[in-house]
Amino acid sequence: MSVKRERQDVLLQLLRKREEAGMRYLFEHYGGALNNIIGQIITDKETAQEVLHDVLLRIWNNIDQYEESKSRLFTWMARIARNAAIDKVRSKAHRQSAKTDEFDVVVVNHNNLSETMSVDHIGLTKVLDKLDGNYRSIIDLLYFKDFTQAEAADALDLPLGTVKTRSRRALQKLREILKHELIILLMTALTYLTK
Repeated sequence: MSVKRERQDVLLQLLRKREEAGMRYLFEHYGGALNNIIGQIITDKETAQEVLHDVLLRIWNNIDQYEESKSRLFTWMARIARNAAIDKVRSKAHRQSAKTDEFDVVVVNHNNLSETMSVDHIGLTKVLDKLDGNYRSIIDLLYFKDFTQAEAADALDLPLGTVKTRSRRALQKLREILKHELIILLMTALTYLTK
C-alpha cells in the first residue's frame, strides 16, 4: 500500500469517527497543499488562512458525502478548497475590501513599468466575463493557473475529453469576442480621426 493511500485511509477513519485527532491529521498532512490551492486564487494571506479554516471545517462536516468510487480523497478536498476560494473572491464583501488593495497595485505598477501587469489591469477580465462560466473556469485553470488539461479535468470533475472540447470552444469564443472588440475600437478611432 502506498504512503498516500495509507495516509488517506487513516484520515478517513479518523474523520468518519469524528475524532479530534482527525482534524489535526487533516491540517498537518493536507493543510499546506490545500492552502496552496487557495493561495492561487486568493493572494491575501490572511484571507487565504480564513478560507483554509472554513475548508477544513467543511471537510470535517461533510466527510460522509465523500464517495471513494467517484474520486480520490485529495481531489474531493481540493475541489472544496478551490470552490471556497472562488466563492470568497466572488463575495460582495471581499470585492469591496479588494477595491483599495487593487488601487495600490495599480499605483505600484504605474511607478515601476517593468513589472508584469495582471490580467485585471490589461482588461482581459472584462473579456473573460463575456464567456460562459463553463468556458471561463477552464480558461482560468489552463492559462492563468497553469493546470494541465488532466489536472483541470480532475479539479472540475469533468471527463478529459470535455475539458479539451470546452477549451477549444472557449478559445474560439475569445477570438470572436476580441475580433468584435477590435472592430469597435477601430470604428471609434476612425470616428475620432475624421472629426
